[in-house]
Amino acid sequence: MSRTEVPPQAGPVQAPTAAPVVGVQSKWQARRRRPGMLALAVACIAVCAVGNWWYWTENGQRQPIIEVAHDIPAGSVIKDSDLREASVAIDPSMKVIGIQQRDEVVGMRAVSTLQAGSLLHPKEVTRKTLVKADEQLVGIALKPGQLPDSMLRPGDQVQVVFTSDDPGADAAKAEPGSVQARVVRVGEARESTGERVVDVAVPKAQGPRLAAQAAAGDVALAVNGAGG
Repeated sequence: MSRTEVPPQAGPVQAPTAAPVVGVQSKWQARRRRPGMLALAVACIAVCAVGNWWYWTENGQRQPIIEVAHDIPAGSVIKDSDLREASVAIDPSMKVIGIQQRDEVVGMRAVSTLQAGSLLHPKEVTRKTLVKADEQLVGIALKPGQLPDSMLRPGDQVQVVFTSDDPGADAAKAEPGSVQARVVRVGEARESTGERVVDVAVPKAQGPRLAAQAAAGDVALAVNGAGG
């Protein structure tokens, strides 16, 4: 009987290993991240588009206009130093004075008190003569109590009352105890005393008398009602 010989083995047989799956996992993870990246990219594009739209909307309609550099009291003559240039995006319906009209505005008068930083409206300035040929301009320094607390404006019709200590003197000279006047300019109140100067236009014949009374401080101001 023959013996079957088993060939010698070269060594322990290793079990076959599975193929690496690193590449498959990387592709799977990349596919999971791809929708998020796309959403982020779309959001960035949208933000850029909105930003460009806002920039061109804000800057494309800006115009060089006149801005008031500091407060200008009503009735004051406007100087070049009272104005400055500003670039502002404004609504087409707004009526403002462009910087190209700066030379025309200089020398005009403020119809009302102009606040620093405000834009200049055509109706806020005028070339009209505030004092007529048959009038005189008189400045009256008034303390609180000598004029109403209500705001005065250029064009207001007022009555300047003489408050002399000797009222009989006016009667003896047959001179009126008051003068009808028109407000031309209202000055700013002084911080220390609250006193303010009000420029009024009066008939020439009554100008000297009013000026004398105003210099002595013997005046008070009353505002006429509408129509009177």
